[in-house]
Amino acid sequence: MNDAAIQPRQGTPEDGAPQNGAPIEKLIHLALPVRLTHMQNGARGGLELACTYDIHPRGARLLSVRDVKVGDLVTVERGRNKSVCQIVWTADPGSALRGQFTVECVEGSRTPWEEELRQMEEQYLPVIPAGPNRKPVMNAFRKGDQNRRRRPRFQVEGGADVAEIGGQSRVEGRLEQISEYGCLISAGSLLTPGTALRLVLNMCDVSVALRGHVRNTTGDRAMGVEFQEIRQGDRPLLDYVLNRLKKPRIEDFADLEVVTEPMGAVAG
Repeated sequence: MNDAAIQPRQGTPEDGAPQNGAPIEKLIHLALPVRLTHMQNGARGGLELACTYDIHPRGARLLSVRDVKVGDLVTVERGRNKSVCQIVWTADPGSALRGQFTVECVEGSRTPWEEELRQMEEQYLPVIPAGPNRKPVMNAFRKGDQNRRRRPRFQVEGGADVAEIGGQSRVEGRLEQISEYGCLISAGSLLTPGTALRLVLNMCDVSVALRGHVRNTTGDRAMGVEFQEIRQGDRPLLDYVLNRLKKPRIEDFADLEVVTEPMGAVAG
């Protein structure tokens, strides 16, 4: 098979991060040993033993020691099952996620972990560990409200796939702000305050799955969401996003003017 025969899937940003997350109810954090065969220019490369970080019906996130790039094709084997997959995202090698990359099965290929998906259900953990000293989050995400904030919030550009727990409502919105305990999502249609929901947030090249509820809605088509649980294995991803957003961007200094003066003028 020639690498050029399969193009990166439509809707994928240039950095390779999937624009839409995997189905919310089928994203499983599970370490499975797999065999990878890297394909270059239609030729099969050497065999590598690797491990999944999470799996879903279309593909998986993997951890590998090899350097890979978006668009590469790999053959993923588990037992007697084999799939041809394309790499759609790679982690920043300078970040805590180095070595991780996401693959999706090419058209016509079935994932090698269908049995595990049938048998397992995704596990979630509390965003704030339970204990006698636990305090209310009080992170309402009302625009312009600066009071009672326990954790800093950050402006962020991303997508949000929101589904009502126990209901049929599903909303695709834009992620506007995020903190450790909640987020602000704008959308054409909003869920009512108190609605329990599952959501996948796609931001900063990664996807994070959470459960929570709508805390409030605003008049400008936005809703504040309070996180209650995070998908097992996704806490490092959320921390990665928050740490990345804390760092000042180069654009933040674009308007600074550097003034230089001759040494004689300074001495005088």
